[in-house]
Order: sequence, then C-alpha cells, then structure tokens
Amino acid sequence: MRTQLCDMLAIDHPIIQSGMGRVAGPELVAEVCNAGAFGILAGLGLPPDELRRQIRRVRKLTDRAFGVNLWLHEQLMPPALPSQLPAATIAAVQGTLNAFRERLDLPATTAPPPPYPDAILAALDVVVAERVRVWSIGLGNPTAEMVDRCHRAGILVMPMVATVEDARAVAAAGVDIIVAQGGEAGGHRSTWKKGESANAASVGTMALVPQIVDAVTQPVVAAGGIADGRGVVAALALGAQAALLGTRFVATRESMAPPMYKEAILASGSTETTITDAFSGLYARAVRSRFSAEYEASGAPVLPSLLQSKAAEDIYTAAAKAGDREYYPMWAGQSVGLIGDLPGAGEVVRRIVAEAEAALQRIGKQ
Repeated sequence: MRTQLCDMLAIDHPIIQSGMGRVAGPELVAEVCNAGAFGILAGLGLPPDELRRQIRRVRKLTDRAFGVNLWLHEQLMPPALPSQLPAATIAAVQGTLNAFRERLDLPATTAPPPPYPDAILAALDVVVAERVRVWSIGLGNPTAEMVDRCHRAGILVMPMVATVEDARAVAAAGVDIIVAQGGEAGGHRSTWKKGESANAASVGTMALVPQIVDAVTQPVVAAGGIADGRGVVAALALGAQAALLGTRFVATRESMAPPMYKEAILASGSTETTITDAFSGLYARAVRSRFSAEYEASGAPVLPSLLQSKAAEDIYTAAAKAGDREYYPMWAGQSVGLIGDLPGAGEVVRRIVAEAEAALQRIGKQ
C-alpha cells in the first residue's frame, strides 16, 4: 500500500491520525508514529510555551516525523472580542447555559465569556522554530507567505478542505498535501467561513475525494467515515494517497478524551451523530446529546467561534469530571458504527494494515 505520500512523510503505512482538540496529545501521536503511521498533535488553543513543551515531549517518545494542527479560521484571525458582542446576545446565551449549569450544580452567570487568546500566529512561530514535519490546518486557507515560510524551514503544509472550490484555493497558495473532508467526518466542518447551515460543505467522502483528486496536482488524503482497513483501501481506490482517521483514534487508550467520551464512541451507531454549532459556535459533527438538542430547541444564538466554547467551558469541565456525556462536546463521525473496542493506538494501526491487506487479497481473488 506504499504511496508517494508515504515517502514524503517517511511513514510505512498510508494512515494519518487527525489532530483533534482535547484528544491528540503527545502519547497518542507518538504511539501512532511508532507503529509506522503519521500522528498529528492538537495545537489549537495551546499557549506557545505549552505547545513547544508538547512537541518536545513527542520527540522524547518517538524518533519518527509528526505534525501539528492549528486553525486559520476567519473568526480567529483575530478572535472576536466579548466586549463587542451585544448585551442581549450574551444574555440569551448565558440564560440557556444557566439551565445546564443548574443540573451540574454550577453557579449561574450573566457575564461575557473570557476572550479567546489571539495566539495562532505565535503558535505558528513555534511550529516553524521546532521544524515539525507537517503543519496541519484544520480550518483555514494559508497565505502564500505562510506556506513559503514553512517551506524554508523544511515543513510541509497540509490543509483540510470540504469543497472542491476550497481545494483549488489552497492549491493556489502552494500547499503540499490536501485533505478532502467528507460530510461523514467528525469534528468541525473544514471551511474558513462559517456555512449558512449545518448542511453546508457536507459532500460525502465517496463523491468528494475523486473530484478533489481531479482538481489539484497535490497528493490528496481522504477523511470522513474511515475507521478500518476497508476504508483505507476504498480511499486509495478513489485516488487518495492516504486516509486520515479521527474518531477511531478517540477510542484508544492513549487518547486524552474523558472515559465517558470514549464509552459514547463505543456505544453509538452511525445514526447517532449530528452537526451542531451549539458547542463551539461553528458547525461540527458530534454524538447527539441533551446539550446540543436543548440548546438548538431554545432558539438562543451562538457566539462567534470559539467564544461559544469559552462561555460553556465550565459546563464541559464539570461534565467531564462527573462523567456526564450529555453536556460535553464529543466530536465523532459516522464511523462510530464501526468502532467497538478500546485498544492502544499502535494496535489500531497494525489492525488497519492487516485489514487493508486482507481486503486487497479479496479484491484480487474476484
């Protein structure tokens, strides 16, 4: 299954682990890399010194190449200021969240959320200084100057997109690898502008990947709905040179996800996810919960990204501590229906490779 991209990334298998926030820490990344796949560290929201510490922690655990994920979403460049939000909007948001706080024995509040740190460019400085192999971009279109700066440091640039138009845009910026995110994928929709509805930018992986392969010259990675070796083989058949998996790696021993999040992945079927902006202010696919259902039913607005997350951070923290899955953002794709155990991340890689080889053998016998 070796591809051109495997050589570019110096990996043995065309498998990439997504840099999902609250999930992809140094231990997970290193375990994936040591198994011959490519791991990506979640860097969004980390102060520069902490990001540097985590990068160096990965290097203590593995001598293999790895990446760091950051965003370039327009609502974070720079982040919206709470002081600029209408008082009525804040009151409506906090009023809805207070109902959740009451259930978790938290004090009510009417205060604006704290500001989201304007630290993405400082984090990029760390990525460049540390010369990681790949800068992974979850939501955003890098400038040609950013790409050139990374190239001068020997760093490959790998943005994720959800439409053919966005793929062409990032290709024009000179990026090296493009991840095509199908609508089945867990987590945030990979656009740099918020869609008009939850259904925006939700083309399925099977249709999106070959269109992007045909539209650009860069190697393409398939993402969305892939959790086993059969999915990797399908991605390669569509013209992708690797598959990126997020949800499968949430349910591993090394994942930073709280236990109840991992348990929800194991217990959920593919119809039990939904796309909502209630958790973060941007549309993302997550396991269904009372939080998202009741917030949307309330009619309350959502704050700009990621101020919505900041407003509800006390709720998420309390829910994680209490093991209450109903009030915690559990990003997950439709591949949850394929996941039923909690192995180590290295075991996941080895299992996927074996499954892919078996799938190729079955195809060859037909």
